[in-house]
Amino acid sequence: MPLNLISNFAANVAQRNLAMSDAAATSSLAKLSAGSRVVTAKDDAAALAVGSRLNAEVVGLKQASVNAGQAISLLQIADGAMAKVNDILVRMKSLAVQAGSGQLSSTERNMLNTEYLALRSEVDRIANDTDFAGTSLVDGSIAVARTNATDYEVVDGIQDITFRGDFTDTTATISDNDAGSFTVTTAAGTFTGALAADSHDGTTMNTSAVVTLTRTDTTNKIDIIVNTAFDVDGTRADGTLDLSGTNSTSFTFKVGTGVSSTADEIAVTVNSVSASSLSIGSTSVDTADNADAASVAVSNAIDDLQNHRATIGANQNRLEFAAANIATATENTEAARSQLLDLDVAAEMSNFVSKQILIQAGVAMLSQANQLPQNLLRLFQ
Repeated sequence: MPLNLISNFAANVAQRNLAMSDAAATSSLAKLSAGSRVVTAKDDAAALAVGSRLNAEVVGLKQASVNAGQAISLLQIADGAMAKVNDILVRMKSLAVQAGSGQLSSTERNMLNTEYLALRSEVDRIANDTDFAGTSLVDGSIAVARTNATDYEVVDGIQDITFRGDFTDTTATISDNDAGSFTVTTAAGTFTGALAADSHDGTTMNTSAVVTLTRTDTTNKIDIIVNTAFDVDGTRADGTLDLSGTNSTSFTFKVGTGVSSTADEIAVTVNSVSASSLSIGSTSVDTADNADAASVAVSNAIDDLQNHRATIGANQNRLEFAAANIATATENTEAARSQLLDLDVAAEMSNFVSKQILIQAGVAMLSQANQLPQNLLRLFQ
């Protein structure tokens, strides 16, 4: 190759290799600072695509693990309530056997009956008040249709109407007075309740609220959830609520990543443990005959309760196995994602040092290449 002053081929070669070394060092530095082998799609498009999907899978599995844990906690609360109801039933059984004995007078049986009825009411109270984050667990479920109560829809500020307890009604009548005072009439009687004075300004709601309607002779309750669209001083016509329900509440827990709507879900039914659902709602021990009947009814109730608890226990075990499987799947999926995306810091650091050396050598050689044309000046001397 001829020597010339116009073109410096050696400098061009050094410049090109220096630029390549600098780009490689920059890429290596970006990976080291990010801790990832794939910073941009050009680094490894296939690994980025698969790794991103695996990362989404890991996030979903972690949430599924939380769901399973909360589901187990929910069932533990329900089982705890059933355990206390069982203790009450055992005591009621003792009272029934005692009241059925002939050495007692009617006065003594009435004393026993007072405790028996109080315990029966406590069974209903536990059934109605046991909840998980506001969701009732062991009081059964009542579906409410508002097709004949057009002034009590969501757009009118009535977000939801929930019947809590053992309601055997198929219909109920709802009415509203000024200042948010509600009345719901069922076949068993009338439930009343009103908004707290500080939850609204006297005309419209400024915050959402729950109005609990009660009666003095029962632990059954009706919750009316009122949203901010509710006009406190508005006039609403009476309406009819259509009721339907069972003595159980169903829950569906998401314990997967949503790939399959059926395989990722575990459905659990929690039975009501109220006095009427256990068929002891009308029992008493005020006479020997009633005591004998109550003794049989309570024994059957204990058997039913154990079946309910066995169902909950079986589902708890199932959920615990599901949680263990989720933990294993999360670990393995995270490992697969790591193989695709995570950076081998030691190897990349060695690569970065190598590129740094090449940059330093490239700078030195470019400097030398730029010196070469000056050597031609000696020919003119």
